[in-house]
Amino acid sequence: MEGTATTDTVSDSDFLKEFYIPNYILVPESKPDSTPPPQLPQCPVLVFINSKSGGQLGADLFKTYSALLNENQVFDLGKEAPDLVLRRIYLNLEKLKSHDEFAAKIQEKLRIIVAGGDGTAGWLLGVICDLKLSHPLPIATMPLGTGNNLPFAFGWGKKNPGTDVQAVMSFMKKVKNAKEMKIDNWHILMRMRAPKEGSCDPIAPLEPPLELPHSLHAVHRVSPTDDLNMEGYITFRGGFWNYFSMGMDAQVSYAFHSERKLHPEKFKNQLINQSTYAKLGCSQGWFLASLFHPSSRNIAHLAKVEIMKRSGKWEKLHVPNSIRSIVCLNLPSFSGGLNPWGTPDSNKRRDVSFICSLVIHFKF
Repeated sequence: MEGTATTDTVSDSDFLKEFYIPNYILVPESKPDSTPPPQLPQCPVLVFINSKSGGQLGADLFKTYSALLNENQVFDLGKEAPDLVLRRIYLNLEKLKSHDEFAAKIQEKLRIIVAGGDGTAGWLLGVICDLKLSHPLPIATMPLGTGNNLPFAFGWGKKNPGTDVQAVMSFMKKVKNAKEMKIDNWHILMRMRAPKEGSCDPIAPLEPPLELPHSLHAVHRVSPTDDLNMEGYITFRGGFWNYFSMGMDAQVSYAFHSERKLHPEKFKNQLINQSTYAKLGCSQGWFLASLFHPSSRNIAHLAKVEIMKRSGKWEKLHVPNSIRSIVCLNLPSFSGGLNPWGTPDSNKRRDVSFICSLVIHFKF
């Protein structure tokens, strides 16, 4: 029995070396750990964990990953923003790789594990997109949120994972063997009329400051020739990888986010989170719209929508008065695995049409 335990320990140690990144790569101005250079990992990873996701699962995962890997390659998103981390590490890699083949190979093979919900995964995707790397970093999404639509769409599952050593090592094995897949990146330009009272300008110094999603940024103007940059309007620019919604769906999501922020102790696990989400959906009128959701709040009364089916030609999209939500979907499913497309058949394939671009004029 003792011999078996020793063999397993050696095997696990060799396996973990495939992911390990030495300190001098991660911490600028630090010296190499050994000479000659350590074994080149076949799947070096940076791990980003949203410790607030999944009840206590995020914090537990952070401890497990830190124990298995170099603690300097595991990051708590509640303490360090991913853009600052990646800029620091990539600047160091660029400095090292001119005279260090080991560093060059690390940069070539580098992958990311992100543990969190769809918002966390989208945050990392946005940061990597903004960095404009010559070879974008592959991202493995560890499902730790409520819906987990992105992980589900790419085969990582939608249930919150185990946090023990064996569960984490099992996931790391999947990361090592995974194939890279591409995902579309949609850009959003949104303009909203400023309110008559108060302020919602995120550029102005507010107390407290306006909180925006990580995927959305406020800009003064889009370009010097931006004719639509009118007085009294605020411009936001961003992107999405899973879906973008407006109307009742967005209202329920915002209510869930606000409730979780006010009472984090109530959101202990995925099942409780999903139950709370369903209750909020009912209270917002998903099933009794005529009672809880007045027609004045339907999409047709709030916004005008235009789509571009051919380059340069915009067409107004007729939105019936009964429509309460519009979802721009980039995945096979949303809302925790809901498939709005149904089972494909020849008629659906014939009738489907692809929209190249979409613009929304809010009438708030």
